[in-house]
Amino acid sequence: MSDPAKPDDAQADAETPNPERLSRAKFRAWHRGTREADFMIGGYFDYGHAEWVEQELSWFEALLEEDDVDIMAWALGVQPPPQRFEGPMMDALRRLDYIYIHK
Repeated sequence: MSDPAKPDDAQADAETPNPERLSRAKFRAWHRGTREADFMIGGYFDYGHAEWVEQELSWFEALLEEDDVDIMAWALGVQPPPQRFEGPMMDALRRLDYIYIHK
């Protein structure tokens, strides 16, 4: 009998993002078209992807479909993001504490 407080392996695997999707998201995050967008969006991916579950990866993939100018404006607080992007993932993007500046 399984413990209902602990997910079984099948349930845990369903929550774990597919490695191919993660790889594709990483490439898209780091190849945005401008260095600033690469650092912001790619840095955000590197900072958080290891903790993401399927739903969070789906959120990030949807974000990658948006224009860099809009994503950067949302992260910098210049414009409010659409409601579908509001929440803890956007809050983490706005903190910008994941960007390492090479000196």
